[in-house]
Amino acid sequence: MNPINDPMTWQGRLPWPDAEAHKHARGRLGVVSGGALSTGAARLAARAGLRIGAGLVKLFCPPDAAPVLAPTLEAVMLASFVSGDQLAELAQPMDAVVIGPAAGLTDATAANVAALARTGAALVIDADALTLFRDRPGDLFACLDRDDVLTPHEGEFERLFPGLLVRGREAAAVEAAARAGAVVVLKGDATVIAAPDGRWVVNGNGAPWLATAGSGDVLAGMIGGLLAQHMDSFDAARAAVWMHADAAGRFGPGLIAEDLPNLIPAVLADLYRG
Repeated sequence: MNPINDPMTWQGRLPWPDAEAHKHARGRLGVVSGGALSTGAARLAARAGLRIGAGLVKLFCPPDAAPVLAPTLEAVMLASFVSGDQLAELAQPMDAVVIGPAAGLTDATAANVAALARTGAALVIDADALTLFRDRPGDLFACLDRDDVLTPHEGEFERLFPGLLVRGREAAAVEAAARAGAVVVLKGDATVIAAPDGRWVVNGNGAPWLATAGSGDVLAGMIGGLLAQHMDSFDAARAAVWMHADAAGRFGPGLIAEDLPNLIPAVLADLYRG
């Protein structure tokens, strides 16, 4: 029998602020943006990270993207970088960093992943930052530890873990987490969340409305926002997956990714009351 992602198993671990809380105490999240024509995914992730409670969110972008991003941001901060070393320096104060959404399938993105691994921040690796390691997954795994989270859909999963899916989604996710030494979120109708120590759950409240561009970027930001608040990585991943699906189910037909961050407060409020 599959273990189901039941909110009762992680609800008591959600990071609610107390009366003495301030923005830095609530966690600092970084999100790496792509170039000037590829900024939307990072903005979605950043907004989701704010909505789920991170006290400070900062976008890191190549210089050409800064004039595009600056007029679109309010609470989200912005800094530009020209090298992996400079990105690592900017990200040093961050508790968690999301990299991959529209980051670009380039050597620079691979160098940025390696640089961020030196900061000690918990990483959420998504999208392009997964695919570009398709022929060298060991290089990615060498950058990871148990606090990091990989968020592949089945296509990205097959590129990193060729042939594993023939074992079934649950067994494949468990083996992938062990190989990577990090939490794996195998996205789909019944998303599987697996930890490197063998724990795993299947999410049971999946919503078909999430089959829309950008919804995965929002999920990456939600996971990152909980990691920034020092929630355990396995708990953060399964909580974010459930809340992401719950938000989509509340909206229903016509959902687009831009709607999702604004649905998070109602989901959180119900969990807080519970």
